[in-house]
Amino acid sequence: MILDASLPASIDAAAQALARGELLGLPTETVYGLAANADDAQAVARIFAAKGRPADHPLIVHLADSTQVPHYAREVPLFAQQLMDAFWPGPLTLILPRLPARAAAAAAGQASVGLRCPAHPAAQAVLAACAQLSAPVHGLAAPSANRFGRVSPTTAAHVAAEFGPDLLVLDGGACPVGIESTIVDCTRGVPVLLRPGAVSRADIERACGLRPLSKDELQAGTPRASGTLLAHYAPAARVRLMDARQLQAGLELLGADAAHLAVYARTPLASAARRVLLRAMPQDAAGAARELFAALRDFDDAGVRLIWIETPPDTPDWEGVRDRLARAAAAADA
Repeated sequence: MILDASLPASIDAAAQALARGELLGLPTETVYGLAANADDAQAVARIFAAKGRPADHPLIVHLADSTQVPHYAREVPLFAQQLMDAFWPGPLTLILPRLPARAAAAAAGQASVGLRCPAHPAAQAVLAACAQLSAPVHGLAAPSANRFGRVSPTTAAHVAAEFGPDLLVLDGGACPVGIESTIVDCTRGVPVLLRPGAVSRADIERACGLRPLSKDELQAGTPRASGTLLAHYAPAARVRLMDARQLQAGLELLGADAAHLAVYARTPLASAARRVLLRAMPQDAAGAARELFAALRDFDDAGVRLIWIETPPDTPDWEGVRDRLARAAAAADA
């Protein structure tokens, strides 16, 4: 069932469903999440079961604001607080040392927990309503609302297509960011970037005065985190990344008989084949991120078997898009 997130009755229904241990399709500014009460182990288990997600792959807990952090984290380093102050609410997840009695199921048993404060008004409204319940819900575990490893949803219709009519989904419109949050590990004394996103490395350094290390620079003790598997974010069609010259050469080689192929590129390309689906990728990184997952889903809906994508520029602003596409291509090769 899809409810209009702009209606107060929809927000109340969502909060009540979460309090009963049910799941909810929740819009955020990044992607739609499959939400449950983070402190209800049985409800969290329903997320893992619905997604087909491995039990050792932790979930991110969404909070109304930073005042909820002490409910889950036993320590907040200064640089982590500075990042909260700079980017919350917004598309940044911080991994912090977890209080032993809190969100163990959502954290997949790790001693750390990923926390985020979403900026979407519907998510904020649901979290506020949850906090006002007679038995307050302090946080929502909410991975992307899709089957594990597949393309993340950026509309309510995407969520309904994944899980069917029995799931309650709040329709908050298309997600304005379009790719998942940046994840920064804050458990080892310095910020370590585990997953790139809309908040860039330069943004992080400006906010806290510390250059974020990469996973390769500080490998020991790296916590498991959402969306960091080599193969992820994959459509049903196989994804291949190529530069513009390779794309054009491939189209010319295939000729007029090419079929079941989609091409997604910033560079204008030509094909003699009427059945090749050509789609222009936005020239800016934010625009490309906003429509990336919707484009991949559209290609699947069109029945293509192969998706050729122009490799994004090797610049800092494109890092999040490059990451998602590299993982999607790796899934095709798995």
